[in-house]
Amino acid sequence: MVDIGDMLPDLSLVSAEGEPLGLRDFVGRPLVLYFYPKADTTGCTREAQDFSALLPAFTAAGAAVLGVSRDTPARLAKFAAKYGLAVPLASDEAGAISEAFGVWVEKQLYGKRYMGLERATFLFEAGGTLARDWRKVRVAGHAESVLESVRALG
Repeated sequence: MVDIGDMLPDLSLVSAEGEPLGLRDFVGRPLVLYFYPKADTTGCTREAQDFSALLPAFTAAGAAVLGVSRDTPARLAKFAAKYGLAVPLASDEAGAISEAFGVWVEKQLYGKRYMGLERATFLFEAGGTLARDWRKVRVAGHAESVLESVRALG
């Protein structure tokens, strides 16, 4: 599990375009890494739209934003196209990154227990250390809160 002060793990994802994407490639500028349960569901769509709408402000603050789920790259590409999302999305289909971040957790819905991705966000400083994390995220106002934290990094 990644904790405050830890370095960005040297792990790789696959972009929605099917290209390899190393987390350490982002060192040198702040990185907002947000995990969401499933593409094209209500909460996940709203969150991706919120981060997309604020992407110019994140970019102006010098930060990169990356949304991660365990969906396939093809599903992510379809999701991005359907909603005109600007925020980059990446696939952790094998689950190595969600395991490393401790966001693959037991959930419960209508009394049934299952494993799923916890909605969580991690903010890494330009040097690659974890500055802040948000667990069990509520979507409303979250992207704005993360942007405020990025701006506070200075």
